[in-house]
Amino acid sequence: MKKVQEHYDSVAPVYDMRYDSDMGRAYHQHISCALLESLPPGRSLLDLGCGTGLFMRRYGETGGDAIGLDISRGMIENARGRCNDFEFCMGTAEELPFRDHSFDAISCLLAFSYLRHPSRMLAEASRILRPGGRIAVCTLSRNMLTSLVPAIYRLGELIDIRHVGVGDFGERYYTENEMVILFTEAGFIDISVKRVSFAHISLKKPIFEIARKMEPFVEQRMPSLAYNILVTGKKPGLRSGRAP
Repeated sequence: MKKVQEHYDSVAPVYDMRYDSDMGRAYHQHISCALLESLPPGRSLLDLGCGTGLFMRRYGETGGDAIGLDISRGMIENARGRCNDFEFCMGTAEELPFRDHSFDAISCLLAFSYLRHPSRMLAEASRILRPGGRIAVCTLSRNMLTSLVPAIYRLGELIDIRHVGVGDFGERYYTENEMVILFTEAGFIDISVKRVSFAHISLKKPIFEIARKMEPFVEQRMPSLAYNILVTGKKPGLRSGRAP
């Protein structure tokens, strides 16, 4: 994970430029809206791999409170400038520095693929969620389109392309079945899985615009072609006075 940390520290000053463009805003809004629909609004959220706080700001608009955790100090410094009403801490999602039953919701947006021990992260998530709390993870899925990404990123590192996310980080992309097994083994119930986003930010703009128009059809009729997978689950039980 040290390599991931160093990479995101190095790109932190320019990271938000990735999502300031029309394509970047459209891409992030699409996947963040899918996450928001899966989480209880206006509660206490832990955002794992929070980056510069883009999703936390969206969740805050629902009236909720949020804490962000990230492995990169540079990203957290930028997040504090964006979301000065929220708290942030450095750390790894595989060993969370919070007490049991601390949060109503947990989000993880495009960071799950970096984890070396995803089962530990999900066990920790279950530990710190309150009974009835919900978790939503959006990560790159494994399909015929994304199967080439690791090789492209390794090549990018070899020829010294400096771009957000480009590098040989040992990322892992998951199928629906693999994610369901991980969530089930961690004790979550009411697990749902769906593919989201066909218009990926890495596409050239003309292709991105075509893909964006096709996105609803692909997600509904040809979901295996979507780039990301969204998995949600609930911790068993229901805390008195709270509805998940």
